[in-house]
Amino acid sequence: MTPASLLAAVAAALATFGAADMLALRAGRRRARPPRGAVRGPAVALLARVGRGAGLRAPRSLETRLAAAGLDVPAADAMAIKTGSAVAGLATGAALAAHAPGRLGPALLLAAPAAAFAAPDLWLRRRARARGRAIEAELADVLDLLRVAVAAGLAPRRALAEVGRRHPGLLAAELRRAAARGALGVPVAATLDELEARAPAHGIAALAAALRRAERHGAPLGPTLAAQAAEARARGAQRHAEAAARAAPQIQLVVALLLVPAVMLLVAAALVPALTGGRGPT
Repeated sequence: MTPASLLAAVAAALATFGAADMLALRAGRRRARPPRGAVRGPAVALLARVGRGAGLRAPRSLETRLAAAGLDVPAADAMAIKTGSAVAGLATGAALAAHAPGRLGPALLLAAPAAAFAAPDLWLRRRARARGRAIEAELADVLDLLRVAVAAGLAPRRALAEVGRRHPGLLAAELRRAAARGALGVPVAATLDELEARAPAHGIAALAAALRRAERHGAPLGPTLAAQAAEARARGAQRHAEAAARAAPQIQLVVALLLVPAVMLLVAAALVPALTGGRGPT
């Protein structure tokens, strides 16, 4: 990529940002400044500023993905970032398409904004999967702590708060958040629904259902939590066994591609003097 094309790409991106800002001003759609901490980083804030001018409405699925990723960002701000990323991708693709050979230019012009628009969603899914794996690894220990707290005579809400305060994991933080929202007067059903949305892992739905039964009907939690902890440990053992089974072919691949050729080269190096009558390379 030549310096001229790079400067053209930067100029196109800046011109697009300025045009979007002017359109937002003329249409009267400039909104109030977002709350502090909602959008972090100058680059992300610039993308959100450009994207707000488009006025696109965020789908409900975006709120679900944000909750699963554990982010307290309004869906409108996330949609603005996605839109601003698409605008930046379009500007960059337009600048690069002029220097692309053959049919690569139109393809780049179409693919760049689409990829930029989908990139935040891919990042959210990746973050949600990582959170789910971490929560699944902590679930059994957290359930045991809840069972001990309930057996000690604590109410379910107090047990959630105590476990959330004493355990350092992600799931404990979500339990602490649910207990705090319940203490502020949020209905139990709403806090448990939010807990399920923010903790995308196996076993959370069953835990929320047990907490609902205990809150609504006074059902004992101890035996249910013990059974769920045992089930969570069984799932963890199964995951470890599957990971070990997947590791064996990978180890064999490393042996076949690296160690075996290295050993063969050592053997060949030892055989060369014998084949050449003891005469080494001159």
